[in-house]
Amino acid sequence: MKQALLIVDVQPSFAPPQWLIDGIQSLIGSMPSAATVERHDESRTPFQKQLGWHPAADDESLIHADRIFIKHGYAPTAETIDYLASLQVERVLVCGLQTETCCLAAGFALFDAGLQPTLITDLTVGSSLDRSGGLGVRLWEHHFGQTVTVGELGRG
Repeated sequence: MKQALLIVDVQPSFAPPQWLIDGIQSLIGSMPSAATVERHDESRTPFQKQLGWHPAADDESLIHADRIFIKHGYAPTAETIDYLASLQVERVLVCGLQTETCCLAAGFALFDAGLQPTLITDLTVGSSLDRSGGLGVRLWEHHFGQTVTVGELGRG
């Protein structure tokens, strides 16, 4: 099956656990990959005003993906989705941080673009609301149906 990997916001501002970084990095090179980095620009997304916090304005991805896309806010950019669509893959594997927010937003964007988003459930971490990611996995299964584990990918 032809697939691509979308790594969501694995960056210093969100203090990802080392196991997540190592697990995602082990998939790099086995398929095309893209990573998003959420950067703060209050004039574009009012994180500080509405939520009282914000990611760094200059964060970089901790994963060495084929392509890195900067975003402001929860959802991936149109350029990110266009890149993944251009790969003509059967599905896009999604992993990373904020399972029930940023990963879910990526799932909606991929789905709306006609792609098949598939969450790698053991390579995701939830927000401070649910660090286990369980809420996000349940939402993902409800909206998109498709999840896998690293073991089911034949790596792990």
